[in-house]
Amino acid sequence: MAEASGRHEEKASTGRSESSVETEPPPSMEFQPISSQQDISRPGSRGNKAISLRSLSRTRSNNGYGCDERGSTEEDRVAVENGPTPEKDPFEVRWEGGEGDPLNPRGFALARKWVIVLIISASSICVTCTSSMYTSVYSQMEKEFNCSRIVATLGLSTFIMGLGMGPMLLGPLSEFYGRRPIYLVSFTFFIIWIIPSAVARNIQTMLVARFIDGLSGSAFLSVAGGTVGDLFNREQLQFPMMIYTASPFMGPALGPLIGGFINQYTSWRWTFYVLLIWSGANLGMIAFLVPETYHPVLLRNKARKVRKETGDERWKAPIEKSDKSIPRTIAYSLLRPFQLLLLEPMCTNLCLFSAILLGILYLFFGAFGVVFGTHHGFSLSQTGLSFLGIFIGMVAGAMTDPLWHKNYRRLIKKREEATGEIGGSEPEFRLPPAIAGSFLVPIGLFLFAVRMPVWDLSSNRQTPLAPLMNPPFTSITMCLFT
Repeated sequence: MAEASGRHEEKASTGRSESSVETEPPPSMEFQPISSQQDISRPGSRGNKAISLRSLSRTRSNNGYGCDERGSTEEDRVAVENGPTPEKDPFEVRWEGGEGDPLNPRGFALARKWVIVLIISASSICVTCTSSMYTSVYSQMEKEFNCSRIVATLGLSTFIMGLGMGPMLLGPLSEFYGRRPIYLVSFTFFIIWIIPSAVARNIQTMLVARFIDGLSGSAFLSVAGGTVGDLFNREQLQFPMMIYTASPFMGPALGPLIGGFINQYTSWRWTFYVLLIWSGANLGMIAFLVPETYHPVLLRNKARKVRKETGDERWKAPIEKSDKSIPRTIAYSLLRPFQLLLLEPMCTNLCLFSAILLGILYLFFGAFGVVFGTHHGFSLSQTGLSFLGIFIGMVAGAMTDPLWHKNYRRLIKKREEATGEIGGSEPEFRLPPAIAGSFLVPIGLFLFAVRMPVWDLSSNRQTPLAPLMNPPFTSITMCLFT
């Protein structure tokens, strides 16, 4: 939306400076960008005219999380990625030839790009799998720690709390240090804090370790999306982003499946030993195969190299001329989500919808043990297999993405015909999958509820096909979050 607003303002400014050009009729108000009453001056605009901007700037964050400060604009980001413009500092370091620059991640070989995407997606699956695999240790852990099921469940809640809080810290840090250092440090701490869970002697140790573990692993739910955007341009981004976006939802479905077999045939501590081996392998792949991809940091490295070779200290990268500080950026990152949540009704409603769906999804981890284990007589491994229904739903939801993208392009084309603006979009164009899928949520929950009398729980008969009734709910969960 910021791009669309900037283009409208540039057209208006050009029209005022060229008096010989006839005034064109204003475009349809149906697709006009939102404006506000706050006026500030943009130094680079022609005639130095005042323009309207919102107090919450509608700019995209380069880390995919949304913590840009006032004064940072989408034009700056585009300029960093696409090369120099005549009005810029001649000593500002930029990509030479755009994507043709050998240092530009978008110029990597296609196979290398996909290796990076698959590694960060696998790491994301590992982190989210750690959240739900914990649910398979309840029965053994309760006996050893002498705690109730409610207290044991807190380990799942604290891990998810860490996943939710981590991005507000790790996202801004990636804008200063790049994505690779965040991956290496956060995933190292993720592995370290699995160890206390594996060797815990009381429930208190488990709960604290689970929270810090979730906090450390959250980098792959906040920073990794930016890596995909670093590697692919707008025309190529859809499919790799779909693969990455699906990965955090595959993990929770796979966790109980893997954990069920581990805990049925060995000690619950092996659940965390397996996670240590898995995450260690992922860390090795990240260290050797995932380079830095954040464009501003790469340009900063390029500027340092140019200054060293030429001895001219005037060569600077855009990020080196920024006055942003780490504490201030983190403060904005902590403030912005609450501002949007409280002041933007659409954001509030979408967050409520997302929270309800994600909450129900994690409630299934407790409900499946009762429904399939207690009533249907499933073993622990069979109860884990019942989560295949959730996995199938996630895959089905991801496979519908090309249909929704086609509809999204149709809405953009309709907007172009109405306004004459090429490539402009509106946030509401992303809502159709959530609108259509919202009808599947009650249907999926209804089927999950009515299957109990249908399959006669009192008889304790095993019902292998019952878990396959979950896809209607989980497929819409996937559609909403993509």
